[in-house]
Amino acid sequence: MVSRKNARVVRLTAPAQERKRRRDLLEYGRTVLAAEAAAVACLELDASFAQAVELVLACPGRVVVTGMGKPGFIAQKLSATLASTGTPSLYVHPAEAAHGDLGRIAKDDVVIALSNSGETEELLRLLPSLKRIGARVVAMTRDRVNPLSRAADLTVTIGAIDEACPMGLAPTASTAALLALGDALAMTVLKNRPFAREEYALYHPGGKLGRGLMKVREVMRQGDANPLVRQAARLAEAVAVMTRTPGRPGAASVVDADGKLVGIFTDGDLRRLVEQGETDFHVRVSKWMCRNPRTVRPDALAADAARVLSQARIDQVPVVDDEGRPVGLLDVQDLLAARLF
Repeated sequence: MVSRKNARVVRLTAPAQERKRRRDLLEYGRTVLAAEAAAVACLELDASFAQAVELVLACPGRVVVTGMGKPGFIAQKLSATLASTGTPSLYVHPAEAAHGDLGRIAKDDVVIALSNSGETEELLRLLPSLKRIGARVVAMTRDRVNPLSRAADLTVTIGAIDEACPMGLAPTASTAALLALGDALAMTVLKNRPFAREEYALYHPGGKLGRGLMKVREVMRQGDANPLVRQAARLAEAVAVMTRTPGRPGAASVVDADGKLVGIFTDGDLRRLVEQGETDFHVRVSKWMCRNPRTVRPDALAADAARVLSQARIDQVPVVDDEGRPVGLLDVQDLLAARLF
């Protein structure tokens, strides 16, 4: 039985013990971060790194990345980064490769194999077949004296790294180093090959990054969906054009005899006329149109166009070419559908 005196001691010391426990947890977590940061900081790139970049840049086929276990996940990330930045790439699981997926690899490909130890059995088993296929093999591994390195055409090393695991076993610091080395390779390749922001957006159509690089021409209404009316047309004709246009954008660009933009007439303009008692639909639309409206260019970023609509508090804006001809109409609904608002 615990005495009242002892119980009081337990109550007093429990919060202190909890604070110490949390401090210990934080301290160990920081040692893991420090170990991984040190592993990355100690990476030393040499001529083999430059050679690996040149191999990837000159590769006429695809860059095939492979690895087993935790390095396999890093390999998948490297392949995804390469593919999203203009280098055709795929990940092949080494165990599946030994059961038929080697058929995904061709002689024009470059194979990047990731393994800290360089002794991964599933990878070593593939090497004779890769040689017969004719693909070049780049090893990303600890040193140049392991079996994977000796069989590869080129080795990029990460050095001997102590894992952050308390048992020194779980891949932690070594995978951080492989991840950083893979990013360094992919970004150096990207820096040295033509790859425009438009191409990046093409490969990222569903994400925020891709939407941020989307051009107005990709979302504007054009062709039959772009309502145009001559400035000499009657108001009734302008309303009819707005109504007949597919999607009913609620606006029509007004053009002169040369097809150049001179104004815009919108549903809002029509409502204001009715409220003021102006119901003569036989007058020319040029009398009531908004002259010198805001415009955007087809090559402008859609995100910038969205800001124009938002700041001006308007729902439509004509899209004009270099000669001032309206080649499209951008509606707020189109921007909403593209998730740019």
